[in-house]
Amino acid sequence: MFYENKEDEGTMARRSRNSEMMTTTEVAQLLHVHANTVRHWANRGLLRAYRLGPRGDRRFKHEDVDSFVRHNNNHKP
Repeated sequence: MFYENKEDEGTMARRSRNSEMMTTTEVAQLLHVHANTVRHWANRGLLRAYRLGPRGDRRFKHEDVDSFVRHNNNHKP
């Protein structure tokens, strides 16, 4: 559903091993959706986000994004 090709899936696997957290924009680019869609998912609790700093910027753990993708790929119509 979210991966356009196997290269994207491989990229996700490599990034999951990285300890850095992802920004809203990075998640949106990875999943080929608009950043506002990622924000909407986070606001609804569908995708776990961590709020950082005084502005409350969202950050996403790689394993949370991977889990979100796996869960939603299993529920395709």
